[in-house]
Amino acid sequence: MSAAAKVETARRPVLEMRHISKTFGAIRALQDVSLCVHAGEVHALMGENGAGKSTLMKVLSGAYRPDPGGEILIDGMPAATGDPIKARASGVAVIYQELSLAPNLTVAQNIFLGNEPRRFGIVDRDQCDRRAGEIIARLGVSFSARDAVSSLSLGERQLVEIARALSTNARIIVMDEPTTSLTSRETDRLFDVIATLKSQGIAIIYISHRMEEVYQLADRVSVLRDSGYVGTLERADLSASRLVSMMVGRDLSAFYKKDHRPPDEKRAVALSVRDMSDGRLLKNCSFDLHKGEVLALAGLVGSGRTELARLIFGADRRTSGTLELDGKAISIGSPREALDAGIAYLTEDRKELGLFLDMSISDNISMGVLARDARAGGLRDFAAAQRRAAGAIADLSIRARSVQANAGSLSGGNQQKVLLARLLETEPQVVILDEPTRGVDVGAKSEIYRLIDNLAKKGIAILMISSELPEVIGVADRVLVMRDGTIAGEVTASQDQPLSQEAIMEFATGAAQR
Repeated sequence: MSAAAKVETARRPVLEMRHISKTFGAIRALQDVSLCVHAGEVHALMGENGAGKSTLMKVLSGAYRPDPGGEILIDGMPAATGDPIKARASGVAVIYQELSLAPNLTVAQNIFLGNEPRRFGIVDRDQCDRRAGEIIARLGVSFSARDAVSSLSLGERQLVEIARALSTNARIIVMDEPTTSLTSRETDRLFDVIATLKSQGIAIIYISHRMEEVYQLADRVSVLRDSGYVGTLERADLSASRLVSMMVGRDLSAFYKKDHRPPDEKRAVALSVRDMSDGRLLKNCSFDLHKGEVLALAGLVGSGRTELARLIFGADRRTSGTLELDGKAISIGSPREALDAGIAYLTEDRKELGLFLDMSISDNISMGVLARDARAGGLRDFAAAQRRAAGAIADLSIRARSVQANAGSLSGGNQQKVLLARLLETEPQVVILDEPTRGVDVGAKSEIYRLIDNLAKKGIAILMISSELPEVIGVADRVLVMRDGTIAGEVTASQDQPLSQEAIMEFATGAAQR
């Protein structure tokens, strides 16, 4: 090969998707989308739910065949479309958000499931274990090929999926929201593995709603909106304002909504928490939450934010502490008592602890107020429940085909809105929101911020837990920072000084006391 040819090969992308369109009946899911990915780069793919990201990746993986006129090139050569087996053979692997492992099998058995090395027609267990060991050694993991997947953490299972991709000699790995259910430590480990894969020349297509992850990992970012390609930004050009504008079609200045009037010292206290402890992590936590205020609880993972919220709501048992609502002492020993008192709680885990995924939107929204629909003879007024759900769909812009659609069929943002609708039907005075925008797209985040602002304007007191500092700064009036189970400090804004991320992190890390 000539020197010029070698240079041209080095410049050539490992993947080119050209003019990809996809229609389902009258619905246009993709409109003339092109994507170019190089070997050894992390290429982030961003956009709202419904923008076309998943459809584009299903075309790449062979699950969907593109409409005529579109083509896929791998290493400059046309690749087969509409055939998952041929897509894998050409070096494409997709790691979905919902892992597809068999927990009762070993790591090695999962890595080679359906593609086991054989000898004389029989699965060669020793070769399977040896080759799996070689693959996971490339990832620098601590578990072995013979460990049962059921014994691994969620983060380690994610790495088994990556090892499975490497077993097929994948050169293009798609990761779809890989950190959604991972702890901070597991996320850091995953990022280390991604850096290793990059160094080995593997191309990573990284789908995420989390901008901080994109800033940390991405070499380039491509954005889809309304089924079409918007553009690609180089790492040096990344900024929150440009990404938000590309994804939702409006400026960052309109993203965070804070039209309500921040409370002053004269504003009535809605909830007073004193000396709240749980005998394990939390120690003597005290604060006041005013009517019409958005008060954020910030802090590092494990600092006690969710634990404090659950104590207030009666989901966990406290060893000490008192509560006052509107100046009157209240005793809360269960979530039902909290709801009856006027305190509502949005859990951070909507799928496991919040929604009934196999039930309808209507049933989910009415779950907290079933007594309202009781009729004579113990029958339920289903028409009233459906009217309630229809009103919530209109008020919260929930995208669903009908009130009878299962909650599990909705996108993350719309599932969160259904939970919020259920919460608001209880007519609370105090609302506790635990990671209200986790796992939702940028457009849904903006709508949730507007809802929070509208609740504050109505005088409802809001306690918000968030791990995203830009969200805390953009939405909250005041911030309490937790560390090691205590409230380490308070960060407030003034006319001349807005809320500061630096001040929050100083309290969260203990730097403010040094």
